[in-house]
Order: sequence, then C-alpha cells, then structure tokens
Amino acid sequence: MTYRVLVVEDSSTMRAFVTATLESAGGFEVVEARNGFEALRLLPRGPYHLIITDINMPDINGLEMIRYVRSSPQHRETPLLIISTEGSDRDRERGLALGASDYLVKPFDPATLVGVVRRLLGA
Repeated sequence: MTYRVLVVEDSSTMRAFVTATLESAGGFEVVEARNGFEALRLLPRGPYHLIITDINMPDINGLEMIRYVRSSPQHRETPLLIISTEGSDRDRERGLALGASDYLVKPFDPATLVGVVRRLLGA
C-alpha cells in the first residue's frame, strides 16, 4: 500500500527533508504545502492517510491547522504529526490537546521520522 501524506511546512529545506525522507523509505506519496493557506486548499483533494504540520508558520499556524482538520468530517480521524522547533512541554501539550497524534521536535533524524510515521499509520 502507498500512503498519501500531506506535509505542511514553510521552510523549503525542512519540507524537502521530510519529503525526501519519506519517499526514500518507500510506500509514501507526499503532497507538499508551503503554508497553512495552501494546505487548506489541498485538504479537499484528499484523502490523506497522514498530515504532518509545522507549528510556526506565517499565516495559519499549525495549531489553527489542527483545529480546522479536526473539525472536518473528511479528516477528523486522520493521524496528525506536529514537527516543530518548539520543544516545551506546554507547546506539546497544547498540540496534543487540540488533537495531534504525536509531536516531534526539530531537528530529528530520518529514521526517527520514518519510525513515528509508520507507527501512526500502523504500518
């Protein structure tokens, strides 16, 4: 099975890293969004098996993205992974309370990312 993953990340370097990591692991089709607005336009083109979002973005931040995704019948149950430089317990707790499935602090290595993604997908 190929899993379709939406990656929402304003940093082109981090977006390319996540995409390359998942695609090289095999079994993933990655759709990229440069910001929250672009992600909101792409969500109806799902389904997505997983959504990965940064927290700190210039327009719609990751927490607002989570609120939107969790209020959408199409994506309410979609696993959602936060990737962020914000590593405080408070930020992690806020993200998880809003409905994120897990929280990964940048920087992280490719094996960690693939492991968390596979666990969230049950793959």
